Amino acid sequence: MLEQYFVKPETLDRVRASWIGAEIESYVCWLADHGYGTKSVWRRVPILFAFGEFAHERGTRAVADLPAYVEPFVADRVARHDARTGSARPMAKEVRGPVEQMLSLVLPDFEPTGRRHRPQPFADVVPGFFDYLVDERGLRPESVKSYRHHLGRFEAYLRRIGVERVDELSPTILSAFVVERAGSGLAKGTVREGSAVLRVFLRYAHREGVLARDLSGAVEWPQAYRLSSIPRSISWDDVNRVLACVDRRIACGRRDYAMLLLLVTYGLRGREAAALTLDDIDWKRERLAVPERKAGHSTAFPLSVVVGEALLAYLQDGRPQTSDRHVFFRAIAPLQPIGPAAVSARASHYLKKADVDVPRPGSHTLRHSAVQRLVDARFDMKTIGDFIGHRSARSTEIYAKVAV
Repeated sequence: MLEQYFVKPETLDRVRASWIGAEIESYVCWLADHGYGTKSVWRRVPILFAFGEFAHERGTRAVADLPAYVEPFVADRVARHDARTGSARPMAKEVRGPVEQMLSLVLPDFEPTGRRHRPQPFADVVPGFFDYLVDERGLRPESVKSYRHHLGRFEAYLRRIGVERVDELSPTILSAFVVERAGSGLAKGTVREGSAVLRVFLRYAHREGVLARDLSGAVEWPQAYRLSSIPRSISWDDVNRVLACVDRRIACGRRDYAMLLLLVTYGLRGREAAALTLDDIDWKRERLAVPERKAGHSTAFPLSVVVGEALLAYLQDGRPQTSDRHVFFRAIAPLQPIGPAAVSARASHYLKKADVDVPRPGSHTLRHSAVQRLVDARFDMKTIGDFIGHRSARSTEIYAKVAV
């Protein structure tokens, strides 16, 4: 694999003669498999070679001992760079990144210094809570993730005010937490959702004997009136302006154009667009399947000609060559399927680029626009709800409560 990037025989011999030469070459293969470009390999291999020499000069002979030399090596490289160039440009991340990435590949137990996996909130004091959510309440993974988010904020709040044990909780502490959340600029719906999560947690803690009494009744939330806000939809002229902003001459643009069309044509959620696979597109019968929707069911749509052409353009000239069956992929390395947050971020990018003024721009803006178009065409609520994947008509009313 090294021969694809380094032409000079002396360079190849030097890298392979390193005592971690095998590990470096294995890492280069990983970079190639994950879509990293030639310049990335050229920049990373010298750093890894220097890291091996640095550790070897200090007596290291085992790959398992290398993690102890990461920080000294980074400090040494940064000091040499600053002394040589006089530059204050931060480069510690540029040095540490390749080294830790290679060590993560060759040492399964190595943990990089980047973003660490956070343990479940209150796992030590109420260990069975998240199993209870799945096994007894039947919550889906996205709902469980929401519980983790809100309880993580509550755990951090308790740590900040010096409350170390759950049995120290009181109505005063719970009320102060909710008031702080409500005053932090969060939407009322978010505060209500967090309060509901806290109530469920407190009831479970009481049931398990962690709390002497049930404190869930002490958690109140701000009053929010149903259907009190204006929908986030935009006009069809604005939709066309957004689509016109996409540069379809490049691979990233072809991908984004296909995603935006899926959002605004079928009212897909960002998560549903990101989860699409090649198996969900039936070219022969001209059908598009959307499995595992939020309500737990699936939907099949006729494949629009415009959407089909946009998907085909991306698949033929834009989607990377990979055995992964997902449709949409990141435009830069590492080669991975695009995530729901990225879908929403791209929608927000083009809404702002088209100078469309809308609250909280994102993928749901286009979903609202798809619903509003169906309302304007006088479809009934049940039909619209089935189309966009709602189980209850009350959910559809949120999207379609204003006749413009």
